[in-house]
Amino acid sequence: MICEARNSKNQGGLETVELDQNRMGRLTRMNALQGQQMAQESERRRLLKLKQIEGALISLSNDDFGYCFKCDHEIAVERLKFDPTITRCIICCESKN
Repeated sequence: MICEARNSKNQGGLETVELDQNRMGRLTRMNALQGQQMAQESERRRLLKLKQIEGALISLSNDDFGYCFKCDHEIAVERLKFDPTITRCIICCESKN
């Protein structure tokens, strides 16, 4: 329900901006394009978070929740309390590999 409400809220900002110079001025078009870009980025972040939540639920059902997917060590409980979608321990997050 919440996702549907947010999805419909962002739909208006995702529509193509019509650049009819007779209907709107340059600044209005720039504002419309900026609003469109912000709505697209918001939608991208929302979809990413939904994928992360889905991944956390899958790992929960597979008894893998709370373990780093790179090194298989336990992820600190404090990190999981802050963001339950975290998939790596602090050591793997800090390493470049």
